[in-house]
Amino acid sequence: MTDEGGRGAAIVDERPWYVANELLAFLIEIVALGLLCWWGFTTSGDTGVRVLLGLGTPAFAAVLWGLFAAPRAPFRPPLPGVLLVKGLVLGGGALALYGVGHPVGAVVVAVVTIVNVTVAEVFRRPVSGGADPVPGTAAP
Repeated sequence: MTDEGGRGAAIVDERPWYVANELLAFLIEIVALGLLCWWGFTTSGDTGVRVLLGLGTPAFAAVLWGLFAAPRAPFRPPLPGVLLVKGLVLGGGALALYGVGHPVGAVVVAVVTIVNVTVAEVFRRPVSGGADPVPGTAAP
């Protein structure tokens, strides 16, 4: 499918539950970055280390995600690699919540994340009239 300029346009999946799951995935990604930031700023007694971890950890996670797990990542590995990056970033968010003293919240975040990623990967479908998408990627 192309727009008037001949560029490829995204096909929007019409399944409401799937769209809701994709929105939840985005929220989980943002929350994971926030949790990594929170953990970093509360980790050490030294202000310099706290600032470095509070800003550096989520920044590193965002770069990692953007390079390997984002839908338009420039270096998209096969599905196991994508899931590894998602596990590191999103699982890191759950571990960060545990690290700041909220073990029950960490379990909830981990379970919601696992269910969300599983649903997203299992129910991806090919673009109508085209070949199957690359595993681990959103249909264009």
